[in-house]
Amino acid sequence: MIQAETLELLEWSRLCQHLSTFAATKLGAIAASRLKIPATLDETETLLAQTKEVYELETRLTRGLSFEGITDIGESLERAERKGILSGEELLAIATTLAGTRNLRRIIDDQPDLEVLNQLVADLRTYPELEQEIHRCIDDRGQVADRATPKLASIREQQRQLRDRVYDILQGILQRKANAIQEHLITQREGRFVIPVKAPQKDAIPGIVHDTSMSGATLYVEPQPTVNVNNQLRQLQRQEEAESEAVRRALTEQVAAVQEDLERLLAIATTLDLAIARARYSLWLEANPPRFIEWARESKQSPSLPPIVLRQLRHPLLVWQQHHEQGKPVVPIDLVIQPHIRVVAITGPNTGGKTVTLKTFGLAVLMAKVGLFVPAREPVELPWFDQVLADIGDEQSLQQSLSTFSGHIRRISRILEALQQKPEARGQEPGARDWELGTRGEKVDANSELRTPNSELKTPLALVLLDEVGAGTDPTEGSALAIALLKYLADHAGLTIATTHFGELKALKYQDDRFENASVEFDDVSLSPTYRLLWGIPGRSNALAIAQRLGLKEEIVQRAQSYVGGATEDVNQVIAGLEAQRRRQEVKSQEAAQILENAERLHQEVARKAAALRQREEELQLAQEQAVQEAIAQAKREIAQVIRQLQQGPMTAQAAQQATEAINDIAQQQLPSRQKPRPKPGFQPQVGDRVRIPRLGQTAEVITGPDDNDELTVRFGLMKMTVSLDDVESLDGEKPVKSPKPETQASHATSEAGMKTIERNQDSEPPQNSKLKTQNSPTPSIRTSRNTLDIRGSRVADAEPLIERAIAQAYDSGILWIIHGHGTGKLRQGVHAFLQQHPQVERYQLADRSEGGAGVTVAYLR
Repeated sequence: MIQAETLELLEWSRLCQHLSTFAATKLGAIAASRLKIPATLDETETLLAQTKEVYELETRLTRGLSFEGITDIGESLERAERKGILSGEELLAIATTLAGTRNLRRIIDDQPDLEVLNQLVADLRTYPELEQEIHRCIDDRGQVADRATPKLASIREQQRQLRDRVYDILQGILQRKANAIQEHLITQREGRFVIPVKAPQKDAIPGIVHDTSMSGATLYVEPQPTVNVNNQLRQLQRQEEAESEAVRRALTEQVAAVQEDLERLLAIATTLDLAIARARYSLWLEANPPRFIEWARESKQSPSLPPIVLRQLRHPLLVWQQHHEQGKPVVPIDLVIQPHIRVVAITGPNTGGKTVTLKTFGLAVLMAKVGLFVPAREPVELPWFDQVLADIGDEQSLQQSLSTFSGHIRRISRILEALQQKPEARGQEPGARDWELGTRGEKVDANSELRTPNSELKTPLALVLLDEVGAGTDPTEGSALAIALLKYLADHAGLTIATTHFGELKALKYQDDRFENASVEFDDVSLSPTYRLLWGIPGRSNALAIAQRLGLKEEIVQRAQSYVGGATEDVNQVIAGLEAQRRRQEVKSQEAAQILENAERLHQEVARKAAALRQREEELQLAQEQAVQEAIAQAKREIAQVIRQLQQGPMTAQAAQQATEAINDIAQQQLPSRQKPRPKPGFQPQVGDRVRIPRLGQTAEVITGPDDNDELTVRFGLMKMTVSLDDVESLDGEKPVKSPKPETQASHATSEAGMKTIERNQDSEPPQNSKLKTQNSPTPSIRTSRNTLDIRGSRVADAEPLIERAIAQAYDSGILWIIHGHGTGKLRQGVHAFLQQHPQVERYQLADRSEGGAGVTVAYLR
């Protein structure tokens, strides 16, 4: 069948052989070496889920899953079913297999999140009572133990007593007849105890001769006094054998009674071993799990469907060869195929890797179908193909009178027949066993419906791989045949990948959007292929360059070059230019990717530092709040103590005065600001003056002077607000003088309310009479680590970019404190010059003495 031929052409058996080396049991290795391709997507999904969960389990466990004690007991179970009697070794193997599978189930039960594996072992029965009975009756050597039955113990005790009697009799004869004895030795012949006697003196020891040495000089004689005892031993030996056989028969009957459950147990253990082998092989290959995507079964373009994505795909057999057979490093290829593409034509020089590309993709699809990870970079996305059909290599056969061309045509005909067959007519691949393991550990018939593809699909999705399509005949007719074949496959197959040297096939892409070109790269400098796959560009055969590299005479190559047509040479030059342009774009793409990676790394570092700063600010704020709460609590406790003392003592004026003084002392301790003497009034704010607003801890510029209500408008940063004269003071701490006027209820309310309005300074000036309540006004900017920049010790040129970044960071707060220090004053001058010309700086000034004075510049941002 063509499916079996495809597996042979793709060297699937070699991959299975490599997979079997990762199995833990002999049965698992056999199953891996005969691995079959699942016929349904559900079966593949189950296998893949098993591989993923075992892969995860292997990473969790220190020593991985252990299959110690589990052996192939299949033949023993079949003989028990046929009423045969199992040997002690076979029974012991069954017991150790039960213990090993119980240990596996215990490990999986401890991982409840591994749903597929838990479902696999959910109904597993390990029969601990049968295991204990076998160990009770069979010892570690596989022999029936004395404790099996009382009768067997009695028989063996009698045997020991008779054996001792025989030894005593023979030892006496050896001592009395030492001259007739060849060697002081007691041995056995035919199950009877004898002694070696010299042949010339055989009459000195009467008895039965059972054997003679090779030289004839020694006779092995059973002396007459031991004949009866030996006869009794032989009778006891037969009784022992009968009793041991009865014990083994009883154990065999117990095994036969649960034979179906034990076969299922063996199948589950083998399924787990196969999953272990797939996971370990995938880990060794550094492969990634595939994701099956929906693929357009019609030839119309479907933009909503994802493409086939296999980047950095490596040939698994070449990877094995590189590591175990000292092969060359594997060159990965990239396969990204859009859903509407039906045919990919790969062109390029011989020995360039076209055929390897076909085999690599074919093996990747098969590996994904059997639940293996694919040796490619994440993400691995490909459709689930119902069939993989290939025509690779030379089908020439002298025995069958087949030429290269006819061999290819016959195999292609079988491929076309397979495409037309209904799913149920494809049958089972040859070489399958009478029974196989289901995905959940059950035994299923090889010809059952489990091995039948999904017959509900009206148009099965097939992958067709064709090597050198149309080769081996006249180039004109061969190219015409290849074009017709590929157009037919575009209508009837899911995806076709073909290699060719025909230039006419390269033009199909520009006639039918279902076709795509790809080529293997060729290095014009070294005149050798690079084995890289290039998409969208047809390749050059480079036959003359390769012939020259392989040693063909230069004279012949130059003459051949002169025969090449001008049009062909022009096309090759265009292709060469496209290849060079592609290489340049790839270099730029790699550089851009590197820059993007560096930018992302820098962004992550900045984000990490910003998060650390935010966390530090939160911690400091929390510490301050805790300190304030502690101070308040302490003050409350001290005040409560004063009140209790006042309540307990005599109610006198002196006591009240003492309590008042105590509370004032507490206030002085907890509120240091009250210790400052109240400044004398005498300050009258004017437009343009700098004033301090103690309530907000801010300095502001006076925009409008006090009005009739003793209110003035000030601005700090981007904020403008109307405040009362009582809420401001000079930079020296002087309180303003109010203009004398009759106090009215409105003015009194104004002085009590304090700040009335706050608004953001936008592009246009707000009305002077616009006011907001103080509790609804936004909090003005305060000095934090985000709006403070320390550049002390920097040069002016180095400080400018730091100020630029700080302005962008502090833009939301509208104000920036720049700490430059006193020094010689050059750094301050440079900062002021930079701020003077900066478009985002509205104005700047030196900070108050309490905030650093001439060593700090405050910039107000627009």
